[in-house]
Amino acid sequence: MQGLFKYLIFFSLSLVYLYCRPISPPLDNFENKNAEALKYCIENDFNTDFYISIDMDVHSGKNRLFVYDLQKDSIMTTGLCSHGCGEHPWSYDFSKETPAFSNIVDSHQSSIGKYKIGKRGYSNFGIHVNYRLHGLESTNDNAYERDIMLHSWDMVENKEVYPKGCPEGWGCPAVSNEMMTFLDGLLNQSDGSVLLWIYRSEAS
Repeated sequence: MQGLFKYLIFFSLSLVYLYCRPISPPLDNFENKNAEALKYCIENDFNTDFYISIDMDVHSGKNRLFVYDLQKDSIMTTGLCSHGCGEHPWSYDFSKETPAFSNIVDSHQSSIGKYKIGKRGYSNFGIHVNYRLHGLESTNDNAYERDIMLHSWDMVENKEVYPKGCPEGWGCPAVSNEMMTFLDGLLNQSDGSVLLWIYRSEAS
């Protein structure tokens, strides 16, 4: 009974979240990325219901994280997502238009590439939930060692803040509390490994 009650709450919140927020149009090669993601998920035995993409060539103050329904070929929802501050001060937006990327420990930069979303854990930030990320490519294979997690952060807004940028952390893809609540419910109900793909659309 308790499980059913929790599901109904999540379902209700999801409907509100999905249908009461604007969705910014993604950049041009978005459809190609989704087709490639579905192919990757099929070939590597990942969940083929949905995946999460983050386009780092979108200004950080605009929605650039997309939860994509691979079966319906449509965007489920979208939101802000932080990137790493690098040598800049933590929590500011100095690289909102020009993020730098690295796979090096203590670089405080985000890493490009495909990730497997791992185990659910406790976070000191946001709603106190995180998911450890496992890098699947040479550009991000130090993610586990670097403690790169998908988590929420109170400083990340639940709406676009352009021309300001999203506050920058130490390399984790951090989202709003509302987005993380939605993702947590989705990931808890998913079967198999879920793909998270951080990429640069203009560089591909």
